[in-house]
Amino acid sequence: MLDSPARAPQARNHLGRTFPAAPALSMLALLALPVAGAGQDAAGTAGFRARPPEDEVVYFLLPDRFENGDPSNDRGGLRGDRLATGFDPTDKGFYHGGDLKGLISRLDYIQGLGATAVWVGPVFRNKPVQGAKGRESAGYHGYWITDFTRVDPHLGTNDDFRALTDAVHARGMKLYLDIVVNHTADVIAYRECPMSSCPYRSHAEFPYQRRGGLGGEPINSGFLGDDAPHQIAGNFARLTRPDYAYTPYVPPGDEHLKIPDWLNDPIYYHNRGNSPFSGESSTFGDFFGLDDLMTENPRVLEGFIDIYGAWIDEYGIDGFRIDTAKHVNPEFWQAFVPAMLARANVRGIPNFHIFGEVHSQSPDAGPLAVHTRVDRLPAVLDFGFAAAVRATVAGSQGTEVLTRLFEGDALYEGGAAAARRLPTFISNHDDGRFAYFVRTARPGISDEEVLRRVLLAHAMLFTLRGVPAVYYGDEQGFSGRGGDQDARQDMFASRVTSYSNERLLGTGGTTAHSSFNREHPLYRAIAALAALRRREGGLRRGAQRVRADAAAPGVFAVSRLDPEGARELLIAFNTSTTPVSAQVSVEAASGRFASLVGACEPAASAPGSYHVSVPPLDYIVCASGTGP
Repeated sequence: MLDSPARAPQARNHLGRTFPAAPALSMLALLALPVAGAGQDAAGTAGFRARPPEDEVVYFLLPDRFENGDPSNDRGGLRGDRLATGFDPTDKGFYHGGDLKGLISRLDYIQGLGATAVWVGPVFRNKPVQGAKGRESAGYHGYWITDFTRVDPHLGTNDDFRALTDAVHARGMKLYLDIVVNHTADVIAYRECPMSSCPYRSHAEFPYQRRGGLGGEPINSGFLGDDAPHQIAGNFARLTRPDYAYTPYVPPGDEHLKIPDWLNDPIYYHNRGNSPFSGESSTFGDFFGLDDLMTENPRVLEGFIDIYGAWIDEYGIDGFRIDTAKHVNPEFWQAFVPAMLARANVRGIPNFHIFGEVHSQSPDAGPLAVHTRVDRLPAVLDFGFAAAVRATVAGSQGTEVLTRLFEGDALYEGGAAAARRLPTFISNHDDGRFAYFVRTARPGISDEEVLRRVLLAHAMLFTLRGVPAVYYGDEQGFSGRGGDQDARQDMFASRVTSYSNERLLGTGGTTAHSSFNREHPLYRAIAALAALRRREGGLRRGAQRVRADAAAPGVFAVSRLDPEGARELLIAFNTSTTPVSAQVSVEAASGRFASLVGACEPAASAPGSYHVSVPPLDYIVCASGTGP
């Protein structure tokens, strides 16, 4: 157990229990106390559809890396070596054997953590292996789709997916499905660069009405372009040749690889080469060589409404996370989102949650909020939150960074209320795990301090505005050595040497053994945070007011105001390695306070002012009462 400076003579944990001050309990010890019913749905299993998105605790996982429930499907029904089957459990870039049956077998573990919604990486059939010779990797992650109608056989069957949704719903939980619209697997080739990647070719230099550049033969007569006013079927009927920038073709044997079959026609792709992710190329270029769909074409829009509408109709899933959403034209989302919400309403899913991936490294709301106003996405993953917490808890910037982030909530369509529906996170499968960011920013610090910072970041994740999304394995102390493949460890016993050699937090074990330990201090701490959030409506739906920040590491305090009563929750964090003591603003009517986490003063110092003392790398949660 970790030790903190001495606290007040008596304090209360998140369950309202009292405990003696000697010996002093650290934040970690406090949250590791037994959590009653951490995985239970307070509304009961029958009422899960009625929960609004902001009430959820999300658990995100990649099925291939979670649990292997059926070894017979490890090779996806394919024969040959790993370049044919994609299966090599010793290589971090190939399939490892996790599947939907394995996930079903571990739902109790997920619910015990306090999760109420499971977000699974794409389950659709993928191209097993792609990449240049000597640099191949597999589609274990799910983002190289060839068949949008069936589950990848490495993961199971469509019946297994139905069993998963039924099992999740039987527990009163929700299932969010990761989907892709921007691209498919890399199948289309260009004759101009068969042995290398093709650089992006712009509209101005390679217009639709000339073959291969300004001096080429006239083609696509009468086509008026792909801008919003011309995104109609009649105009796109005049786009008959896809060789305006490059000469695309489908290699022999792959003519009907993609399903539905219309996806095999190059006319439905941009075919302009790899995006450098600047200017127009961000929307019209190939995403790292993947076939970039022409989502401006009404046929593509109609096709994806049919594809993903069918997954709602058939399985009754509860939401979509949209991959690479910012690389798709706004008009597509403006039509697709209402169509999905309508299908969900017909299916009896009134709180269907759609959130898009808008990757950003900035701790600011602007780059994200524009996609809720222009694209009309209901929500986006809050990369700004992740960046701000990394800067202040993993890094050494002042907590004023967090204040600036939350000041931007007004920019979202719907304002601060909409910001409470943004899924927030501190780790993910692309950028890396929070422990990795701590170790990178602070080389040489003790594992004890890394663990404190990881826990403090999770406390922010669960108590600040937004919908917390926990990345699988963080609760088992996974750290990693970077992003992408280095952050996609196995929960079942791993055979990847680099995974098993990494230094985990809170345990002397390694990923060479199964990692479903419910006694792990981080598992217990996160479960306690989830229980606190579930019990306190102010943490789920309450307006947030910043009360104090600092230009250097130190105090950051907010109030969450319970929308169903006069209760105020004051949460004060300390991102520094020394104790902090400060007067912070509170509601003038908040006279008396009780401790939910840590040591809280029993009363306000004066109307509207309250004194907080927070130990190093710790936090407190103080709840106002009704007394004067």
